[in-house]
Order: sequence, then C-alpha cells, then structure tokens
Amino acid sequence: MRGRFITFEGIDGAGKSTHLDWFADALRARGATVLRTREPGGSPLAERLRGLLLTEAMSITTEILLMFAARQDHLDTVVGPALARGDWVLCDRFTDSTFAYQGAGRGAGGEHIAMLERWVQAGLQPDRTYLFDLPPEEAARRRAGARAPDRFEQEDLDFFGRVRAGYALRVQQDPARFVTIDARQDIAAIRAVLQGSIDTLWA
Repeated sequence: MRGRFITFEGIDGAGKSTHLDWFADALRARGATVLRTREPGGSPLAERLRGLLLTEAMSITTEILLMFAARQDHLDTVVGPALARGDWVLCDRFTDSTFAYQGAGRGAGGEHIAMLERWVQAGLQPDRTYLFDLPPEEAARRRAGARAPDRFEQEDLDFFGRVRAGYALRVQQDPARFVTIDARQDIAAIRAVLQGSIDTLWA
C-alpha cells in the first residue's frame, strides 16, 4: 500500500514547522509510521546542496536547477522508498515553494519550473498540502531575532508579498490539494483545523 505524501508550505515566519511536528506526533499516536523531512535537503546530498542554496549568491537559473537537483536525490533516496513502504511522508516545503520563491518572488516565471516538475517528479504530487498563510509584515515580526537570517529570509517585504501571491496562484490551480490555514490564528485554532483534516486523510 502506497503511503501518504503531505507537504507544509508558507512564507518564512508562518509557523509551519512547529505545526508539522505536532502533526507527525498526532499521526504516530494513531499508529502511522511517519517520516519527517524537508526541502531543500532531506538526504545527505540534498543537504549539501541546501547549504549552497541558503548561503551562496547565484543566478536564478542556477538556483532553480540546484533546487531540482536536490529534489531529485531526495525523491530517489528518501521520499520514494518511504512511500513504497507505506509510510506517511511529511515534508517541510516541496515544489510549491519553488513556484512561489523562485517563480514569483524572484520573477523567474513558471514555465521552466513546470517543465522540471514534470521531469523530476514523474507525476508525483502531494496528497495534501497545508499552506500557512500570513501577511509578510507579520511574518517579518515573527522572524526578527529568531536566528541569523539565511539568503532568502534577508529579502524585503515586496519579495515576500510576491511569494505569498505565488502561493495563492498555486491554490487556484489545484484547490482540491490545498488546505489554506490563516496563520494569524492561535495555536489551538490551527490545530483544530489540522485535527479535522487528519480525520479525513485517515478515513
């Protein structure tokens, strides 16, 4: 039986990683075998590429190609085998982030990203994607002082506004896959939404 592939998306500061940990624990409490992973990264090679992507200046073409190189290795060595075992794979970011950050944020557009998506993923899409939506101004306040910002977190509010719009476009293109969560809500309200969603996934 093929496992479930669940992704968590949102601009930096939206709080998705905290809720991802809770989601994994909730699934394990039901007896699921859960793999928690992330992009870029998730495999030894992809983690090395992540280090370059978050710290080194590069052209947008190089950035997109490195993203998908990391994704290919991640899918081949981690995600694909886990799904084949019947595991639930929870991934902090996936290709929606590439459309939002590189496509919309950096202005690369979606044509070449879509081509690479078809080639690398060979039809694989998440079973469900949770988008934690938050205004860029609020996200910036949450990020302030949390840690030293990486190359993406250093971008300005206009950049994150474009990223947010890029995510909104992805939701319009595939509404059945997405659950959009207002990340301004308190933790209890967000987890109530997630709990209800787990019930539908488990059915």
